[in-house]
Amino acid sequence: MSVFRSIVFTAAAAGLLVGLAVTAVQHVRTVPLIHKAEIYEKQAEAAPPAPAPAAHDHPAGTSAHDHGAAAWEPADGLERNAYTALFNVVEWVGFGLCLAGALVLLRRPPTWREGLFWGMGGFAAFVIAPGLGLPPELPGAPAADLVARQAWWIGTAAATAGGLGLIALGRTAMTSAIGAALLVLPHLIGAPHAVEASSNVPEALSRQFVAAVTVTTFISWALLGVLTGHFLQRFGGHRDLTA
Repeated sequence: MSVFRSIVFTAAAAGLLVGLAVTAVQHVRTVPLIHKAEIYEKQAEAAPPAPAPAAHDHPAGTSAHDHGAAAWEPADGLERNAYTALFNVVEWVGFGLCLAGALVLLRRPPTWREGLFWGMGGFAAFVIAPGLGLPPELPGAPAADLVARQAWWIGTAAATAGGLGLIALGRTAMTSAIGAALLVLPHLIGAPHAVEASSNVPEALSRQFVAAVTVTTFISWALLGVLTGHFLQRFGGHRDLTA
């Protein structure tokens, strides 16, 4: 079996199991909190808007309040749960590809312990570090510009992953120092935040959501690491690379 096929099979098997497990945990832990936050969000949207400073003309044949169609969203129930499960599986298969590829290319032993170690690295890079500046947000919470938040999140995850890699795999004090600098750099730059910080969503509900997401993703990364190490050994990716 080729190395590439071993990585793909490993990622597919591990990502499928983790994605389904995440969906089940989210249904119990995070989805109820999202539903509560959506009630506050709809209440804020239903509030009377502030009076317009001045009237403005509209093209003929258009309504004065026709400023765009509502965004599509899946219906509650089976449709929404199905899309959530599909997204989770695709997401964790992608993370599985990264994890399995790193284990094979760096010739790490394909064991569940090694996988768990790398899974905790993924948790630190993709959850803990970005969450220090941009914690998980409920619907209706104030947020900065989407592009700015995405850029900072991606940069923080990449810098943290690179920094942890240099510290764990580097052989000199210089590489460890560079790795430590990469860990700190995104937080020195600072995450973008909304100018307007008011929200109808209770602070206690937001804190519960952050805690629930953190616990869920910790379990997910730990499970992904263990399963990746297990399936990689089963599919023989390390043997193909050393043959």
